[in-house]
Amino acid sequence: MLGSLTQENESVNTSQLLVIIIDSSPAQKYVRDEPGALYKVIDALVAFGNAHVLLNSGNQVAFYASTITDSHMLYPIEKRADDSTQSLHQVDGQYEQFLALELLIRRNMKVLTNDKGFIPQKISDEEGLSTCLASTLLKALTFINLKEKKLAADEVLSSRILIVSGSCESTAQYMAFNNAFFAAQKQGITIDACVLGPYATLLNQGADITGGIYFKPPGGHVGLLQHLLWVFLPDTTMRKELTLPPTEPVDYRAACFCHRQLISEGFVCSVCLSITNIVNLG
Repeated sequence: MLGSLTQENESVNTSQLLVIIIDSSPAQKYVRDEPGALYKVIDALVAFGNAHVLLNSGNQVAFYASTITDSHMLYPIEKRADDSTQSLHQVDGQYEQFLALELLIRRNMKVLTNDKGFIPQKISDEEGLSTCLASTLLKALTFINLKEKKLAADEVLSSRILIVSGSCESTAQYMAFNNAFFAAQKQGITIDACVLGPYATLLNQGADITGGIYFKPPGGHVGLLQHLLWVFLPDTTMRKELTLPPTEPVDYRAACFCHRQLISEGFVCSVCLSITNIVNLG
C-alpha cells in the first residue's frame, strides 16, 4: 500500500508559484522618511523569494512592481540577445538562479527609481497619490492563468500572491480590487498582504475573501525578512499547523461612487447596484 501511495505521488508533479507585488510608490511614508528603505524591503523580498524556490526544485517565483502611473514585471522577463544575465556563473558559491533573480530585480528597480517622478522628499500626504496596486494584481492573476494553461497533464500548480505595500487607502480602485479578489477566489489563488503603512481596508478584505493572511509587522520595514519567513513562507496547507499572528477584524464597508469614500450607510441603485452616499442625496 505504501508503494502504491508513493507511486501515485510521484506520478503528479506538484509545484508552487509565488507572485510578489512590491509597492514602489514614492508616496509611501516609510519611503519618504528614509529613501533607502525601499531597497531594504527589496533585499528582504529577494531573500524571501529565494527561500521559497529553495523549498522545492519545482517552485517558481515572480516579481511585479507597482508605481503611481503603471505596473512593471521585474522577474522573470524575456531574455534579450545582449542580456548579460544569460551567462551567469557562481559568485562565492551562489546558485545561478538566485544570482539572476537578484540582478534582474535590482536592475529593473533601478530603472524605475531613476525616473524623474520618483522623488520621495517632494511628495506630501496632501497630494493623495495612489499606486496602481489593483492593475498590478490583475496582471499577476493573468500571469498565473497563463502558467496554468501551459501545464502538462501530470502537473499541478498551486499559486498565491503576496502584496507588500505601505501606501494609503485608495478607494478609487474599489471595483478593480473587488474584481481581482473574487477572480482570485474563483481560481483558488490565495492573496496575502504585508502592510508597511496605515491600515489597508481593501487589502484586508482581499486576504479574508481568498483565505490569505493580512499582517502588519510591528517594526514596519525594520526586520522585515524574519516576519516574511515566519508568516508568509509556509503554504496554505502548512499554516494550519502553525501558530500565526491573530487576524485583525475585517472592515467590509463599501466605497460610494460619488465621493469614492468608505461608508457605513448609503443607498443602492436598483438598476446598476451602485452605492451612493446619503449626503449626496440630500
